[in-house]
Amino acid sequence: MARPLDELRRALGEIDGELLRLVAQRQELATEIGRVKRSSGKATRDYEQEREVLQRARRAAERVGLAGDLGEELLLLLIRSSLTVQEQDLVSRQGGGEGRRVLVIGGAGLMGRWFVRFLDSQGFAVEVADPSADQVSDLPLSARLADWRQSPLDHDLIVVATPMPVAREVLLELAARRPPGIVFDVSSLKSPLRDALHQAVQAGLRVTSIHPMFGPDTALLSGRHVIFVDVGVPEATDFARELFGSTMARQVEMDLESHDHLIAYVLGLSHAVNIAFFTALAESGEAAPKLAELSSTTFDAQLGVARRVAEDNPRLYFEIQTLNEYGTESLAALLYAVERIRSVVRAGDEAGFEALMEKGRSYLAGRDRQGGDGK
Repeated sequence: MARPLDELRRALGEIDGELLRLVAQRQELATEIGRVKRSSGKATRDYEQEREVLQRARRAAERVGLAGDLGEELLLLLIRSSLTVQEQDLVSRQGGGEGRRVLVIGGAGLMGRWFVRFLDSQGFAVEVADPSADQVSDLPLSARLADWRQSPLDHDLIVVATPMPVAREVLLELAARRPPGIVFDVSSLKSPLRDALHQAVQAGLRVTSIHPMFGPDTALLSGRHVIFVDVGVPEATDFARELFGSTMARQVEMDLESHDHLIAYVLGLSHAVNIAFFTALAESGEAAPKLAELSSTTFDAQLGVARRVAEDNPRLYFEIQTLNEYGTESLAALLYAVERIRSVVRAGDEAGFEALMEKGRSYLAGRDRQGGDGK
């Protein structure tokens, strides 16, 4: 006789609770393993060991009648969670902010909040200057200001986390006031700030510029990039790099012009591709409602990326497209690529089409060999 539904649900709830208890135990062990690794000078992340764990999970899942993919995906999720715990523990233990103060201008914004939490975890006393600062109750702040100009600017560190046009004006005013602490912006583009950064250097500011290549919801920095743009004050750049020294982020240093030229492709091109994709779908006329009911592996994957782009901040995406002096280059490349595809398709040129595919395959294989992964 089948058991009652309520009894089955209770049993399922008990199993779920036991699974979560075991996950919590695993997290505690992962934290301890991270500390042992650090004490012996080993890297926090061991990709070879991860592969062994995932292969073992696949085999174990198959032995008990589950799909190997399920076992691998579950363990991959737990590995990422464990790495996040280890990284946050390391940042907290090795953070050098104890006894130092930081002002985050624009700290109520999304990336501003990320830096507030990140710097707070390192022991900094964090102050926020933002018109919306009083509306934020979930941030660990030592002080709130509606206007950063009201501050004496006597902090050890000042982070400019405002929209790019505002960041330029803030940097120009900081150059006039000459605060003694380290100053850096976190803008996605640097050429719109070029003159302000140069004026800051000429005024004697200890200034640098960084670009976190991840979104404000990022918890684990392993595999993520942080770009450091030295504008002529190595001391400031070294300070900024040390802030991320206890994380697993990949640090990249480049000059201002190279940064924006590459970002035109890394961000500008990728954003444009997705905006074009969902625009084509939205304007497909009678096909639009039918497309909403269809799916394929490739379509669904692209739709997932496009949806995240569509839900992001239009103002930021517009700034990335319009404020980059090198932005039209990547858009022209996209236009040319689409036209080439259209031309070989219209001509029925199978060999030409295969050549495009092969060229792309070779490029992507080379990128994989170089360990390329980005936002």
